[in-house]
Amino acid sequence: MDLLQIANEEVLSASADIFDKLSKKFFIRLVIDLSSVIILIRFIYFQVYKTKDLFFTYIIFNLIIFLLSFSLNKAELSMGAAFGLFAVFSMLRYRTEDISIKDMSYLFLSIALGVLNAVTKGGWEELSTISAIILLITWLLESSWLMKKESSKVIFYDQIELIPTENHEQLMADIRLRTGIPVHRVLVQKIDFLRDSAQIRIYYYEK
Repeated sequence: MDLLQIANEEVLSASADIFDKLSKKFFIRLVIDLSSVIILIRFIYFQVYKTKDLFFTYIIFNLIIFLLSFSLNKAELSMGAAFGLFAVFSMLRYRTEDISIKDMSYLFLSIALGVLNAVTKGGWEELSTISAIILLITWLLESSWLMKKESSKVIFYDQIELIPTENHEQLMADIRLRTGIPVHRVLVQKIDFLRDSAQIRIYYYEK
């Protein structure tokens, strides 16, 4: 029991030393960073796309980049090293799953928030303002305040006689009738004459 008690006391002492070495600035920046990325993912991304698949990825990438950038900046290894990490992680692609451009944009934002909150000079007011500006602009772009929000879907279509450009009005009318989607433009991506079908991307405005 004495050895266990001594070991526990040593662990607690070591933990206290670690927290003593971490400055108050670190915890303030960490709170601002995590608050920003949670607002970005939970209250902007999720409200629009209603998917939780990438929650873990966005938040853990943000946290790792923040910790690495803060550590490198503290060690004075130059700001270029932090932005080098930012560039590497922002170019990542997953081999097992297709990630849309919009999902990659949110990954980019998560990483950017981590870098900015870790290495930007200034107090918590400045960091909070910068993060708030990023979040506000993202929210405005995702909302319908600035412009109508256009979405798209890929469908496989069997009436290839309507594929020619001069028949696109009839094509859109037929797709509207079949799907109930208010299509306003179409893009023919592939045509398979052997199977009398085509792959079409349809575009419509969300209400």
